[in-house]
Amino acid sequence: MQLRPLVLLTLLGFLVACSSEAPKPAAPVPAPAQEKKVPGIEEVGPLPAYQREISGNLTNVPAGAEVEMALLVIDERSRPQQLLASSVLTGNGKPLAFRLRFNPEAFPAGARVELRGRASQSGQLILHLPAVRITQAITQTTGPLQLVKAP
Repeated sequence: MQLRPLVLLTLLGFLVACSSEAPKPAAPVPAPAQEKKVPGIEEVGPLPAYQREISGNLTNVPAGAEVEMALLVIDERSRPQQLLASSVLTGNGKPLAFRLRFNPEAFPAGARVELRGRASQSGQLILHLPAVRITQAITQTTGPLQLVKAP
């Protein structure tokens, strides 16, 4: 017997075996009950030892607005140079809690670091957070911060 027909037959059998459909699960497993989450607050677990956190509350955020918060290194011309941390939240009409975690080793010594934020609704900028200067790479709370109308 020649080797070529045997190899072709084996290859054909292998391709047929691989092309069959995967077995379907016997019965769908019901999804576990989800915990109720408060809109705008993301659960990220305990703070690891190698990270620091800036937290606070944003006031004056309309319901449904998308809020972007960022911790940025700023140059002498007030331009962002490096992103240290960021978060996107959704407004709920109440004070909106935020938490930004960052690596303190990435925090440049002697550089200007600012917390900035903006809120948009339907893709249009409606509010912004006046820059808040962050001087130390430690865990801190800013307290309530108010967003103001965007120019």
